[in-house]
Amino acid sequence: MEKPTYYLTTAIAYTSGTPHIGNVYEIVLTDFLARYKRLQGYDVRFQTGTDEHGQKIEEKAAAGGVTPKQFVDGVAGEIKRIWDLMNVSYDRFIRTTDTDHEKAVQKIFKRLYDQGDIYKGSYKGWYCTPCESFWTESQLVDGKCPDCGREVKEAEEEAYFFRMSKYADKLLKYYDEHPGFIVPASRKNEMINNFLKPGLQDLCVSRSTFKWGIPVDFDSKHVVYVWLDALFNYVTGLGYDGEKGGKDFEKYWPCDVHVIGKDIVRFHTIYWPIFLMAAGIPLPEKVFGHPWLLMEGGKMSKSKGNVIYADDLVRFFGVDAVRYYLLNEMPFDNDGTIGWEAVAEKVNNDLANVYGNLVSRTVAMSVKYFDGIVENGNATDAPDDELISAAVGLKGRTEKLLEEFRVADALEEIFLLFRRANKYIDETAPWILAKDPASAPRLKTVLYNLTETIIIGTSLIAPAMPATAEKVFAELNVKPRAYTDLDKFGLLKNGTKVTQNSEKLFNRLDVKKVLEDVDKMYEERHAAENKAEPKKEEKPLAAEAETIGIEDFAKVRLKIGKITACERMANSKKLLKNTVVIGAETRTILSGIAKWYTPEEMVGKTVVVVSNLKPARLAGEMSEGMLLCAEDDGNVVLLTAEKEVAPGSSIS
Repeated sequence: MEKPTYYLTTAIAYTSGTPHIGNVYEIVLTDFLARYKRLQGYDVRFQTGTDEHGQKIEEKAAAGGVTPKQFVDGVAGEIKRIWDLMNVSYDRFIRTTDTDHEKAVQKIFKRLYDQGDIYKGSYKGWYCTPCESFWTESQLVDGKCPDCGREVKEAEEEAYFFRMSKYADKLLKYYDEHPGFIVPASRKNEMINNFLKPGLQDLCVSRSTFKWGIPVDFDSKHVVYVWLDALFNYVTGLGYDGEKGGKDFEKYWPCDVHVIGKDIVRFHTIYWPIFLMAAGIPLPEKVFGHPWLLMEGGKMSKSKGNVIYADDLVRFFGVDAVRYYLLNEMPFDNDGTIGWEAVAEKVNNDLANVYGNLVSRTVAMSVKYFDGIVENGNATDAPDDELISAAVGLKGRTEKLLEEFRVADALEEIFLLFRRANKYIDETAPWILAKDPASAPRLKTVLYNLTETIIIGTSLIAPAMPATAEKVFAELNVKPRAYTDLDKFGLLKNGTKVTQNSEKLFNRLDVKKVLEDVDKMYEERHAAENKAEPKKEEKPLAAEAETIGIEDFAKVRLKIGKITACERMANSKKLLKNTVVIGAETRTILSGIAKWYTPEEMVGKTVVVVSNLKPARLAGEMSEGMLLCAEDDGNVVLLTAEKEVAPGSSIS
């Protein structure tokens, strides 16, 4: 019997730099769903990849003295390495510089032009280079890009446009007929109220002011706009050549779910379905706009420096622990948070104390009392029923949740079973049963029930922690339980011999030491990045070598700043993170004065700021200036204004 198919994708990662852990969440989430659907018996096609064209790439390559292709080759290779590091089971890693994709996009563009959906015009508006997006004056927020908050620049150029309004009513009708197309439902309401009801504007789909893109083959001045280029990867990756699909396209399309960040829902639920309608291609079944993973209450941003990278987390906690944290800590429709201490505590509380402890105790008792032989003694007692009921009902509970993409809730159900099994150990007290030879049948039954429970729970936790599940199955000397049998209890063959692994699944961590080691890692990295030179021996101020001219002093820009917020850095004992208003701008400035000032004391102070100091990364955060202090015999005092003066005022 042929398996049912299931096709799912991530958004393709933009090759402007190394992805941070917030970007990695999406690939781990989608990998979990892919592995879960395979467990259910589906023929799964899982695609991910990289988005490699655009002005931002061209500028970064020029700044680095390499060609755009050389630049994206390096970044795409790094992204693929990180996906592989995280044990992601994708079937194709597509790149928008792949020849088959580029040729297909050219055909699609020409076809849409020939049928009148694309026309030539000119565009004048505000352009955000990082987002590759044009905006009208009314769409700007405080004069900046409404998506990323960065500066925009006025631009005018000849361009090709797509007639979006032609398909707006058809798209609204599709929404009505397919209420589950966008999840969570709140995302659909945003699309209707913020974009469709006000009226769709025609979309710029080409650029002529840079060259790094797929050429419009009938107009050499233009390259295809990045969003039209990027979105079609979902079908070109299946062999769609711009006119017709191949074997994989016919087999797997339409896509069952696009897994994307909530910030690009608009592109996937308005632009993408309209492009498909125009091209005569069926629409995907669902678009799941997942929330963001935030750090310390803010969106991660490489430009701000407040990022954590997968490599660093894996170095401290291991791949499966990081995968579990990402999946368990992200709510269905609200943003999640991450921090070093939070991950360490999660490893201790869930993975070491609950799951690892359950497996270790169960296997150790089987080895100690019965030389590792597990068999059902058929001596039942009251606590058995509750455990068995929880175990056989787990499949149904998780299945219902995962149909709605509620991954964190499904994992919580699995851990409720593991916690119940630990409680069962306390209720049955195997160590007491072992003292009475007459209780041997009951002791065998207890250990059999525990082993069965671990097999069921581990089979369902395997999509989240595949390497850990392999270790557990190896210890228990069994294969993963078939999905169709996960609501059955008592399938473990009597006489199965378990073997305890010499290494624990998860070791308890000294959280304090972890944070100290993380702090040290960031400090060493910062020193290496800045190639700090040893301090020179101090000389008297009057020495000729220490005097400077007025032109040297003029290079340092001192301004008045107002501290509006302050907090301690979670991964540093020395640093305070200050939010400082300097005229019309607000900056984050880190200062190593936590020993002398509390955050409460800092808020409201009018301080002196070196405003043109090169930004530097300290303990994983980017600091955008320096607060001036005086030091007297080990005591540090912050320099403040004698009287109130407007933030941004220059000091001379």
